[in-house]
Amino acid sequence: MQKINTAVVGIGYLGRFHAEKYAQLEQSQLVAVVDPDREACEAVAKRLGVEAYSDYRDILGKVEAVSIVVPTQYHHEISKAFLEHGCHVLVEKPITTTVEQAEDLISTAKRHTKILQVGHLERFNSVILGLDTLLDKPRFIESHRLAPFKPRGTDVSVILDLMIHDIDIILNIVHSDLERIDASGAPILSDAVDIANARLVFKNGCVANVTASRISTKTERKMRIFQHDAYLSVDFQDRVLSLYRKGKEEMYPGILGVESEVFSYEDSDALATEIKYFLQAITDGSEPVVSGEDGARALRTAMQISELIAH
Repeated sequence: MQKINTAVVGIGYLGRFHAEKYAQLEQSQLVAVVDPDREACEAVAKRLGVEAYSDYRDILGKVEAVSIVVPTQYHHEISKAFLEHGCHVLVEKPITTTVEQAEDLISTAKRHTKILQVGHLERFNSVILGLDTLLDKPRFIESHRLAPFKPRGTDVSVILDLMIHDIDIILNIVHSDLERIDASGAPILSDAVDIANARLVFKNGCVANVTASRISTKTERKMRIFQHDAYLSVDFQDRVLSLYRKGKEEMYPGILGVESEVFSYEDSDALATEIKYFLQAITDGSEPVVSGEDGARALRTAMQISELIAH
């Protein structure tokens, strides 16, 4: 197997994990890590046996694929530079700060025939694979993504930090354009919105009620999906999928009972899977699991929600 020369730009909390996965995966030859924090960057580089750089421009044209794991405000500038130098890009979510920047990255990737994948990690959760086989035209969706407050990630609102995961999943499973959005939220501990709720009404009649909080006393990542023949309860954290369907026997006169099944999924490494699919798309020339268009669509919806709350 011919290995792909890879690098990671941004060696913060999440970037270090990206670097470790690239170093471990068979398809990858990690050659460099980049971060302006020279000391931290050199420590990671030494541990993984690669070169350390403090400026991403120093590796332009020297690698074939890169993960961009920097603050969102730099996503567009850095991703575009690599795409223009013939490098495939996996950029963390949200794809960019604005929809216009996202569309520019998509057109740049197409112009240079390079893969642009967006790091919506929850799409690679093992429970999602089971969910895909059971979905049949969802009619109502309710999701809750709750987490205790952490200073990391507060450069963006809870909508762009946490809710966008569920927005991406919902847009991917409903297969319909949005008709209307209602939203509310408030900043509590930071200067940005820390708790938010949005009601997404789709043209096909499906309604999704989405809640995200980063000021909770517990951690919860759950989604409930109702369709014509079943109710699906998804626990992304514990990777458990519960299915409830109409039974064959009556519970009450004229009303059928309910049959249930519970499916548990292995604790797979979602980040390694995400990067593996990115490298596979490069090798095959196939569409990435989470395309630039997917990232832009999720960002557009998140921005609409943010604007509604702001006004």
